[in-house]
Amino acid sequence: MYEDLNGKVAVVTGGSKGLGSAISERFGQEGMKIVINYNSDPVGAQKAADAVKDAGGEAVTVQANVSTEKGVQSLLDAALDNFGDLDVWVNNAGMEIKSPTAELSLDDWNKVTSIDQTGVFLGSRTALDYFLKKDKKGNIINMSSVHERIPWPTFASYAAAKGSVKLFTQTIAMEYAKQNIRVNAIGPGAINTPINAKKFADKEQYDATVNMVPMDRIGKPEEVASAAAWLASDQSSYVTGITLFVDGGMTLYPAFKDGRG
Repeated sequence: MYEDLNGKVAVVTGGSKGLGSAISERFGQEGMKIVINYNSDPVGAQKAADAVKDAGGEAVTVQANVSTEKGVQSLLDAALDNFGDLDVWVNNAGMEIKSPTAELSLDDWNKVTSIDQTGVFLGSRTALDYFLKKDKKGNIINMSSVHERIPWPTFASYAAAKGSVKLFTQTIAMEYAKQNIRVNAIGPGAINTPINAKKFADKEQYDATVNMVPMDRIGKPEEVASAAAWLASDQSSYVTGITLFVDGGMTLYPAFKDGRG
């Protein structure tokens, strides 16, 4: 669909499952070359790489902890060693831990924020440094959430991290706009991914979630992947500093959707 993406090189963190694998496969359909990062699921990462190749792209898999400088650097090194360049960096890796905030341990807080917040910083900083040194019109896409806007009780660490991603995205988008480096975020709502599988298997929870979505359905990973492809392409060349919500209207205060209030 986007001819300008053909042959471009992307790093996708957290690419072994869910949104990361869907984004990688969509990038493969565009003829891109992908470094698929994983932390603990080499089998899933290889399946994602195979899907990229079947779609017409190229892919390698790299194990790395994105909350460490060494891990993030290894992803850039893999892009340069295998494909010779970097054009797009997708900070997708993330996790969540459910806990009443009064009982949330510092260890669990740090587990979530180290990936969801620090990982986004480290990936973005690494990509920015490369783009600036090479004078490239680079592109960074950060995976945020509807919970950068909507409070989420018992998931304080996740909501705090995604709120940080929002302002971090806006800040560096402004900081590097003159260098033609675009930085945007995607805010998925309720998407049918492995992280949600257990919850959605419960009909009561599934129905309750659907009721929070004005479009009355759960989203598909490929719908988020389509947003990522558009943001990566020149079709969005005048777009920077936004969060593109892919949420079926979840951020539209759906409690009021029937005229209540």
